[in-house]
Amino acid sequence: MELNDTELVTMARAAQDDAAFAALVRRHQARLRAFLSRLSGDGSLADDIAQDTFLKAHGALDSFKGGGSFRSWLYAIAYREFLQLKRKEKATIRLENALKSEASSSVATNSGTDAGMSIDLQRALATLEPKERAAILLCDAAGLTHSEAAMATDTPLGSIKTYVARARDKMRAALSISPTEEPPVEIAVGAGPKGVLYAI
Repeated sequence: MELNDTELVTMARAAQDDAAFAALVRRHQARLRAFLSRLSGDGSLADDIAQDTFLKAHGALDSFKGGGSFRSWLYAIAYREFLQLKRKEKATIRLENALKSEASSSVATNSGTDAGMSIDLQRALATLEPKERAAILLCDAAGLTHSEAAMATDTPLGSIKTYVARARDKMRAALSISPTEEPPVEIAVGAGPKGVLYAI
């Protein structure tokens, strides 16, 4: 029987079991990297943040008390790492350029987990405010509940729900989808040969 996240964390923490932590990394790395890639608009930056996130998580396992899910705890670390880098001038410039890039730039960075994301979807995500983008990616792409997303971003639950609703409306408008014809926008996640793929 496959061990759940809490059991793996306990093993990794109590016995300094690197194999247990490696199992956690394998379980969560594709979706975490894909979330960070969408959030930042930069696949290379997403890789850097994901690596830093797992390093920090490994060093801070004692602070995980099990009150929430390991996944939301991990995404909270990742989101803080993203915000920290964003405050730095160099990272801020990279993020702004990524969000404002033309279709040609999007295609150039469209590799690995980016392969399943259409240019239209990239442009639609780029129209969102950072908090809206984080909320919809956490809830619709990463599969977190509203509560988990609120915990990960240290944002009130009501605000997360508002950001997700706003983001879905903006995405519909950007993608020219009629709300009478389509259900709420969802960024579905499916495993592909190169990682996590996204599609509307």
